[in-house]
Amino acid sequence: MIPLAEQIRPKNLDEVVGQRHLLAKGRPLRNIIESGHIPNMIFYGVSGVGKTTVASIIAKQTNKKLHVLNGTQAGISDIKSIISEIGTFASRNGILLYLDEIQYLNKKQQQSLLSYIEKGDITLIASTTENPYFAVYNALISRSTVFEFKPVETSEIAKAVARAFRELESMQGHAFTIQDGVISHIAQGSGGDVRKAMNACELCVLACEKSEQDVIISLELAESLTQRSNMRYDRDGDAHYDILSALQKSIRGSDENAALHYTARLLQAGDLISLTRRLLVIASEDIGLAYPMAMPVVQACVESALQLGMPEARIPIAEAVILLATAPKSNSAKMAMDAAIFDLEQHGALEIPRHLQNQHFDGTGAAIRGQHYLYPHDYPHHYVYQQYLPDEIRNHVYYQFGDNKQEQSALQYRNWIQTKK
Repeated sequence: MIPLAEQIRPKNLDEVVGQRHLLAKGRPLRNIIESGHIPNMIFYGVSGVGKTTVASIIAKQTNKKLHVLNGTQAGISDIKSIISEIGTFASRNGILLYLDEIQYLNKKQQQSLLSYIEKGDITLIASTTENPYFAVYNALISRSTVFEFKPVETSEIAKAVARAFRELESMQGHAFTIQDGVISHIAQGSGGDVRKAMNACELCVLACEKSEQDVIISLELAESLTQRSNMRYDRDGDAHYDILSALQKSIRGSDENAALHYTARLLQAGDLISLTRRLLVIASEDIGLAYPMAMPVVQACVESALQLGMPEARIPIAEAVILLATAPKSNSAKMAMDAAIFDLEQHGALEIPRHLQNQHFDGTGAAIRGQHYLYPHDYPHHYVYQQYLPDEIRNHVYYQFGDNKQEQSALQYRNWIQTKK
């Protein structure tokens, strides 16, 4: 039996629910699809938000030979089989490869596609539920455009649920009695996953009370069949990245109670990986040099959580969250690096001062001969003044010492050694 979600899969972009930021008239992805010139693309987002649907629609609108692979099952032999078709009559207009769950392919399997993608022999549309910048080989990322698919809004899923029941009515041959609250409950309980909502609709029809005259879909039935979904996903349909944002902002704002709340929501959603990654980011971005030990402590908590798994993982995760929320805060390192990167973008790679370069032979025409580097350890307090930045930006300052105890102590030491020169 073909699942309902597959039977009523949208046939065109206007039927796709959600993803208005990509597919509404005038939005980037829609414009690309309608142009007919399809680049290599990676679709990133949680399950059931339309990645496969949009890829299928694109495939139907091209004249390329379509191949579909799933990363959970595909091997290097499958990829070689597709490559062998390049230049044949069947693929005279090129090959379009839709690679679902690309994160399950190893580095060698992903690398095998590189040269063919670069030359245009194969156009790749890949999808992944994991952050592609972690899960996909960098060389593939650099040759592709990444589009993020967001969890579908509850209001949009409600439309899909209503449509699903209409389709099921047509299949059954008579109308349903759908109690108030059923559609909204299924939509809310899906957590932004359209496929999950479709499955819930199908289950309701299979398990409902039937008579010769009527099919009754009760709210009680919908609640019992979608209870697990409600536990796994945010009840209000908030997207996982919004929860991660709220978590970081709560920790940054030193509110450990709010931080624990959003942590609990992520744990209930089973999103331990995204949570642990974000905690490591927060340790560097928001606590930073105010408490440098936050990073190794949080890393130890994260490693413990990943080894333990749920439910025990919640304990070291809670320790990390509370530590970060109650620790002093500083973003001075982040701001300093951002300033340095901005300067690099403005000035390019400037010449490194001669005394800092690796020692090598001075040509006969060299304006300055010899290294002339001052070795700080040969001087009192292991410090001697000399220029380190390139000439053009020699007086630029990127790092501003934070107003916390740790960084102010470092500032005092800096000022002290500079007075001893």
